[in-house]
Amino acid sequence: MIVVGGEALVDLVPGDPLDSTVDGGLRALLPRLGGGPYNVALAAGRLGVPAAFLSRVSTDRFGEAMVERLHASAVDTSLLQRGDEPTTLAVVALDAKGAAHYTFYVEGTADRLVADPGPLPENVTALSLGTLGMVLEPGASAYEAMLRREAARGVLTVLDPNIREALITDPAAYRARFTSWLPDVRLLKISDDDAAWLTGGADPVAAAKTWVESGVDAVVLTRGADGIAVITAAGELAHVPSRKVTVVDTIGAGDTVQGALLAWLHTRKVTDLASLDAGAWRDALEFAAKAASITVSRSGAEPPTSADLAAAV
Repeated sequence: MIVVGGEALVDLVPGDPLDSTVDGGLRALLPRLGGGPYNVALAAGRLGVPAAFLSRVSTDRFGEAMVERLHASAVDTSLLQRGDEPTTLAVVALDAKGAAHYTFYVEGTADRLVADPGPLPENVTALSLGTLGMVLEPGASAYEAMLRREAARGVLTVLDPNIREALITDPAAYRARFTSWLPDVRLLKISDDDAAWLTGGADPVAAAKTWVESGVDAVVLTRGADGIAVITAAGELAHVPSRKVTVVDTIGAGDTVQGALLAWLHTRKVTDLASLDAGAWRDALEFAAKAASITVSRSGAEPPTSADLAAAV
């Protein structure tokens, strides 16, 4: 089983420009269930692999809807914790290219109060973490403990830092903490923009090679219109272009890539990334790129199912 840990929140996304507006010409906001790790779990579950979501979710109406959606996507909720704290909110603004920018409301919310459940079940083969779950305390320390403990017992550990700069109050401390995680991370999935932020503007491929030298087995770089690449100790093993689609917004695109990679690896029973050659990596990246292309063609984070992928050209 794959376990995905991290936040679950509600994105308040601008509606259709033709919809009613409020004072100042602002577009009406529509609630979309999300959060990076939540989207990863949905993506993996919808692609037909056994996935569980580990977080603390509110008992409010938003939280109830989140749990219902997990069940509808075949995601296991046996590790889910519940609390009467409110759900985290993210107000989304879209730029001219459909890229999302976020304002977060996180004080006293449920997901940041997740507790370490202790050792995960023996049938867990992969643990995926990232985004706000690795930033907001006390939950970040709980997830960090899980990362180190599960890596030590041989679980395939996957990290997407998915930087939300507005919530990182001490960038230098976060960068140091990120570096401390790398020996316990087997697969690092990261965007070009996040790689640049973490390194102060270094070339993302050069940064990826440095992280591999720090102990990561493989770094998957999502490069927007330039596609997806993977860097390992052997260098850049594979690169695939982005698929051409009409982009509605990019919310959940990177999360879909991560969920699809997890699904591809699980289906092929891959736990040792060093066993993958360039051809296998190219297959994995093409699978992830196809899944992400469907997500960006939809409003909000709406990862595809296996049937959606089979139907896509």
